[in-house]
Amino acid sequence: MKTYDRILAASLQLFNEQGERQVSTNHIAAHLGISPGNLYYHFRHKEAIVHQIFLQYQDFIRARLTLPSERSLQVADMLGYLDSAFDGMWQYRFLFYDLPGLLARNPPLQQAYQQFLQEELNHTLHTLCQRAVDAGLLTLDASDITPLVVNIWLVVKFWFAFEQVAQPGQAVSEASGRRGVSQVLALLKPYVADALRPGFALAQARYAG
Repeated sequence: MKTYDRILAASLQLFNEQGERQVSTNHIAAHLGISPGNLYYHFRHKEAIVHQIFLQYQDFIRARLTLPSERSLQVADMLGYLDSAFDGMWQYRFLFYDLPGLLARNPPLQQAYQQFLQEELNHTLHTLCQRAVDAGLLTLDASDITPLVVNIWLVVKFWFAFEQVAQPGQAVSEASGRRGVSQVLALLKPYVADALRPGFALAQARYAG
């Protein structure tokens, strides 16, 4: 693995384990057994490392939220998208521990995040909901799509932070992500088509607990 990629992998590990604020470039270099100068050759400062890791997360979400073009949306697709959303949050969880603070300390990251949210993710989520309506999975008025998308994004974006507050002393885990999926399913439940309610209840049971 190239040094550039090793720096990103080690930084992600340390940020996830200790929190981004607690980890310096010197910590990262020592963890890798390289000199700070070697690290600075690839990244001028820690904010540049964080920004590049966010771009990795962005690529992950783009790949996992690609909507099928050759067929109608299915329940399994929607569950897969939710799994992917929280899987991405788990793999890059430090980004979500204090997202407002992280963005405030890193203007290039803030610009990239806002651009991704406004130009890509928002459109994808709206399209996903509309495709679910068209496929008969959800019974949802067009005027309700935007509020639902906002609520889903709020849960996804702040779920791990909520878990930290709701269960102090307990480390955020993959089980936290499963509870997050369950919470999003609760938002969708009022709009599920009657014929799909039994299958939806089984899906909720998968994530309960």
